[in-house]
Amino acid sequence: MNLTLKVWRQSGPDDRGRMVTYQVEDVSPDMSFLEMLDVLNERLILEGEEPIAFDHDCREGICGMCGMVINGVPHGEQEATTTCQLHMRHFKDGDTITIEPLRAAPFPVIKDLVVDRSAFDRIIQAGGFISVPTGSAPDAHSIPVKKADADAAFDAATCIGCGACVAACPNGSAALFTAAKITHLGLLPQGQPERDSRARAMVEQMDAEGFGGCTNTGECAAVCPKGIPLDTIARMNRDYLRAK
Repeated sequence: MNLTLKVWRQSGPDDRGRMVTYQVEDVSPDMSFLEMLDVLNERLILEGEEPIAFDHDCREGICGMCGMVINGVPHGEQEATTTCQLHMRHFKDGDTITIEPLRAAPFPVIKDLVVDRSAFDRIIQAGGFISVPTGSAPDAHSIPVKKADADAAFDAATCIGCGACVAACPNGSAALFTAAKITHLGLLPQGQPERDSRARAMVEQMDAEGFGGCTNTGECAAVCPKGIPLDTIARMNRDYLRAK
């Protein structure tokens, strides 16, 4: 496969940035999207040019580091797929692919496709924890949990904090991410002591970080690589109203 890549290049936070066009040849359909970028970077290094900076870590669809916007869609148009698990067989020979960083005011660009997502960390620090007594671990079934609650909590816990929901939202809202973290703990018995304070603290921290408000457009759930459902936000709103 021969492809034309239009990649956002930005040397630093203060640089205006620009789109740069690259030609990539002999791309294997079995390559992942990040492996294709690795091949391009190897060529750029050999030619004495600056390689394209992009986030990556596990490359197994687990860590959430590989967030980028591909052809206008966070992680690309393949549903429920992270960038690192997106394979080049989903593109056609001769395609032009546009690659940009996640666009949101609370996600400032560090370099090229790398953005600072520490705002998510501060939201979790505001209340994403539970208080537990010290000592030996309790027996596995000492605290019964309803299956429906356990399943919903597990679904929310699959959020990897990639930021795709923020980049897709026309308001730049982090409601789906914050709701997933609040719901994960709020549905379990262990999370009940801080349930109200957690919802209040995390929502207020989300607002303080400069994320926009949720207007239920649903773009966040559509691009979420882990399929976090939109009704998770309703759970967060209910907990927040109760806490207030």
